[in-house]
This record gives sequence, structure tokens and C-alpha cells, in this order.
Amino acid sequence: MNRHRCAWAGDNAIYHAYHDTEWGVPVHDDRLLFEFLLLEGAQAGLSWITILKKRAGYRAAFDNFDAAKIAHYGPTKIESLLQDAGIVRNRLKIQAAVNNAQKFLAIQEEFGSFDAFIWRFVEGQPIQNKWRSLAAVPAKTTESDAMSKTLIQRGFKFVGSTICYAHMQATGMVNDHTIDCFRHRELQP
Repeated sequence: MNRHRCAWAGDNAIYHAYHDTEWGVPVHDDRLLFEFLLLEGAQAGLSWITILKKRAGYRAAFDNFDAAKIAHYGPTKIESLLQDAGIVRNRLKIQAAVNNAQKFLAIQEEFGSFDAFIWRFVEGQPIQNKWRSLAAVPAKTTESDAMSKTLIQRGFKFVGSTICYAHMQATGMVNDHTIDCFRHRELQP
């Protein structure tokens, strides 16, 4: 069956699988929300396909995105991660992952879950956009600006507004599938 997808998915099978099954699907699982937050930060300055290709490596290297374990990574673990070809070997991004795990746990403690905290930026419901083309999709919004500002105030790293908007797209806080994409309709409430 030939289905029309968002233009960014191109002809890449990895992108197709991600686009068709994950991107834009509302996520309310804290572990998966943390996974996307860590991966979006790792992606900064790189292409998303690079991160998708390394996703299994990240799962292995970062204890399946267990924030409680990552929060306790010390210098020895960080040095070993810097030698791991399965991930992006950038010291600042690895240190940010450890820092963000600590901040993530603090939010869970305060709000009961990261989900309860993060979905407040869209009032608990996905924003249903109706973009006609990829060119119309913004890189950031007032909601991602607010999310970024709040996360930075809480001590998170690699959480600029563009990264936050990518996180919102990935976790279904916004439906940014273009209206000609088969997934746009499927993700309507």
C-alpha cells in the first residue's frame, strides 16, 4: 500500500518506521518521555537520522534510559561513554544527560510524574495543527519557548526552544503531520 507521508520521511526505511509508528503519538510514559528528552538533546547540531541509527546504542549505553541509574553516573562511567561508538561521543551532551536525569527525578518527586509536569505546556491535550507543507511547520512556538524557559530555570541542559519543540512533536504534544499525510488523520482525537 502506498501511503502519503510527511515530506521529511523521504524514502528512508528508518524514517518510515519512526514516522508511521512513533512520531506524533501522544506519550505519557515517563521513561519514554525521558528517552526522547535525552535523544533530542543528543541530536542538537546533528540530523535526527543519526540519532535514530544510534538509538539501540543509546538504550544499551544509558541503561534503557533509566533516569534513576543515569543520575548516579560518575566520572568513570562518563569516560566509558566517551569511548562508546554506539552513541554521540560528546562530553557536554553526556554530562547533560546525567544532569538532566537528576533534574527529571526532581520533577517526578515534585509533580508525581514527569508526564504531569510536561503536558501542562499544552494543557494536557495534543495541539492539532493543520500544516499544508513541511515549510509551514515552525521550528519553535510560544509553548516550546515556555517549556524551554522553565526547564532551563530548573537546571536542564540542551533544552532550547527548538529542542523542546522537537520533543513536543516526537511525543505527540503537537500533531505536526501535514494534512496530506495519512498519520495526520489517524492522530486526530
